[in-house]
Amino acid sequence: MASRQQPQQLQVLNALDTAKTQWYHFTAIVVAGMGFFTDAYDLFCISLVTKLLGRIYYTDHSRSDPGSLPPNVAAAVNGVALCGTLGWLGDRLGRKSVYGMTLVLMVVCSLASGLSFGHTPTSVMATLCFFRFWLGFGIGGDYPLSATIMSEYANKKTRGAFIAAVFAMQGFGILAGGVVTLVLSTVFRNAFPAPAYEVNAAASTVPQADYVWRIILMLGAAPAILTYYWRTKMPETARYTALVAGNAKQASLDMSKVLQSEIEAEPEKLEEIITRGKDYGLFSWRFAKRHGLHLAGTAAAWFLVDVAYYSQNLFQKDIFSSIGWIPKARAMDALEEVFRISRAQTLIALCGTVPGYWFTVFLIDRIGRFTIQLLGFAGMTAFMLGLAVPYHHWTTPGNHVGFVVMYGLTFFFANFGPNATTFIVPAEIFPARLRSTCHGISAAAGKAGAIIGAFGFLYAAQSPDPAHVDAGYKPGIGVQKALYVLAASNLLGFLVTFLVPESKGKSLEEMSGEADGEEGNANGANIVHPSADHMV
Repeated sequence: MASRQQPQQLQVLNALDTAKTQWYHFTAIVVAGMGFFTDAYDLFCISLVTKLLGRIYYTDHSRSDPGSLPPNVAAAVNGVALCGTLGWLGDRLGRKSVYGMTLVLMVVCSLASGLSFGHTPTSVMATLCFFRFWLGFGIGGDYPLSATIMSEYANKKTRGAFIAAVFAMQGFGILAGGVVTLVLSTVFRNAFPAPAYEVNAAASTVPQADYVWRIILMLGAAPAILTYYWRTKMPETARYTALVAGNAKQASLDMSKVLQSEIEAEPEKLEEIITRGKDYGLFSWRFAKRHGLHLAGTAAAWFLVDVAYYSQNLFQKDIFSSIGWIPKARAMDALEEVFRISRAQTLIALCGTVPGYWFTVFLIDRIGRFTIQLLGFAGMTAFMLGLAVPYHHWTTPGNHVGFVVMYGLTFFFANFGPNATTFIVPAEIFPARLRSTCHGISAAAGKAGAIIGAFGFLYAAQSPDPAHVDAGYKPGIGVQKALYVLAASNLLGFLVTFLVPESKGKSLEEMSGEADGEEGNANGANIVHPSADHMV
């Protein structure tokens, strides 16, 4: 097999790849990571308050159980923010400019979500869904841009850990949502005590409970506001400025300030690189030959992991209720139910979700993306089956702790696995001029999986026995069979991982072929696995 020629890399890009870890790396992690913190808080805090929304706006006091959101409303409230991706704008207008736009959109829509207009259930839910839809567009833009910016700033030795550290802020966002809800529900419960629904249906939901969900949603704007200034001060990434905008002088000037060293502009070499790749568009045969399978692999893996991950996250409360870890709704007042749901989800986040992210941070540049993704999908499949096969055992009194431990381990392997790697790899393996777009396509596939998980699980997990179906729903396949479906999704994810290349220890230009003149020679299958030292 012919050996690959040595990449003819620009000095400014080589300086970034070989730079020692410096203060600007940590600044980039914090600035990009706080965006992810906000994304996760905004996406997942809704699952903490949907039961409360049902009690406030859909309770019929003549019924034996408190109200719940109708199926179509529950699906919309939970899933509408998963719609939207703006990644392609980052390749058209620049990372920095679109990065600021997404943050402003997230701030405005987070605040507006808590100010949903009107007093009738229809008006409140309609405006809540409207603003969460546009919130989803901001989040959809922040995903690819955060990954792309961090990958383009990082050195190749620790690039995986840096991108993973940005993504790990998602875990803290999920945890923060639980903690904020715990604190608010505790404060309001102490200030406005209420009887259980079965004792006094009308008094079980105090009027002040309407403030709780609004405050929780609006607080999602706080971390975004705090980091807006720093986002505006970040220079455009050198890879965008040089390889996409074609301005070698500005790229060298920006990075000279960041790295505090003189960097030669090399406009002639840049012109050669740009000329060689200018006909290399997303819909070209050249792209399909080199990266077609890669894009299919990153998109499919992200789709499959999000089917499982978002259904688990958004409907934890329903699973916990089904196994008896959370009491029947009628046995609690509205704010006690919020408290118990947030306590359960915070415990899962603290013991399973957050540790998984940081295992990825510490190990990704040692064992590689490919290995972590395989291990993660395998672990998720195994523990999903461990929940599904003996499901009736877990639902009997005294076995709830074992179920929660197993359930927490599925989150651990999601985050020490494909939930992290599907975010990282698309930011590393595609050309700079298409990097944000390809990451956005992969993320959009993930959001499609999340929507299927959010909407599908809502209906599928309903009991097959009509006598035990929630109001407004039709019989489903039950939680046990739904867990089998999620396990199958994870197993498929394990298989499509073999389409994704290993990028550990390689520069972005080596992975994309931008600097070596071999962009058309891959025959669509340059897939690198940990056991290989060459391109297949």
